[in-house]
Amino acid sequence: MRDAEYRVRRVAGNPSRRAEARRYAGAGVGVLSHVAVHPHTNPKELMITLTWLLIIALIGGALALVDGILRLRGRGGSTIIGVIELVVAALFLLSLFLPGIPFGSLVLGIVTLIVLVVALFLGGRTGRAITIAALVFIAVWLVLLNRWIVIPGVN
Repeated sequence: MRDAEYRVRRVAGNPSRRAEARRYAGAGVGVLSHVAVHPHTNPKELMITLTWLLIIALIGGALALVDGILRLRGRGGSTIIGVIELVVAALFLLSLFLPGIPFGSLVLGIVTLIVLVVALFLGGRTGRAITIAALVFIAVWLVLLNRWIVIPGVN
């Protein structure tokens, strides 16, 4: 008799150990129990559902990241804003995919929007088109995410 089957038979008769019996139920034959044996997912698999909100957020975050890189490469006085913009935009993009980022994507989206507005008013030698485009995309994402405007099929 296999070890798992022995545990099930030994424990099943004792009413105080029924939870343990359920824990070992099916352990020898590969049947998943609803108590302790959970289905394992492959950690290499990552499923992402592409939605319009995700695409809008990705475009806005990527434009903010590019704008931060261009501000760092420029010879203006806005390198500090470029560093802040680069860090916040990178965290915003990571928060869309990884659940372990300290602040949620909503908070990081708002912070990215504020940094983009500050970068727009401080100027510098970089163009304003990428900054304005990133502002528009992130602002639209925030409005749609909070359901201030409901567009069927988008949010």
